Amino acid sequence: MSEKPTEQDLAAIQQQLGRTPRDVHAIAHRCPCGKPDVVETPPRLSDGTPFPTFYYATCPRLTGAISTLESSGLMADMQGRLEVDPDLVGEYHAAHDDYLAARAALGVDVPEVEGITAGGMPDRVKCLHSLVAHSLGAGPGVNPFGDEALAALPDWWKASPCE
Repeated sequence: MSEKPTEQDLAAIQQQLGRTPRDVHAIAHRCPCGKPDVVETPPRLSDGTPFPTFYYATCPRLTGAISTLESSGLMADMQGRLEVDPDLVGEYHAAHDDYLAARAALGVDVPEVEGITAGGMPDRVKCLHSLVAHSLGAGPGVNPFGDEALAALPDWWKASPCE
């Protein structure tokens, strides 16, 4: 369940990103330490730029762990399974539809990103960061590849206290 960001949340996100966060609509997920790790971003930024990435991972420990997972070859394996498993194709298309619906719920029409989600959905697997962010933001059982990648991640928040 997403929640409106507080000033403390925005300060934490700024520290995580190393820059001022742009147009954070909501906190989509919190790390077990309590800090935001996934935000919701509107499909059009305040400067007018179209931005299809609705769920955006901000925690550097999370994104670092996902980057390590991406380098393992998991995406190629996922793509191969997507090409031969019709049930998985249906689940991944449903994840794409969920992403579009969540973004559309903001009521902001952006023709430039119509039908575009993130992570390669619905036909490719190209960014585990986006897929994991979707799984964390939408909850388990929505994005099969995001859930799979999330399950393969180490406990990124346990190495040392989040800042």
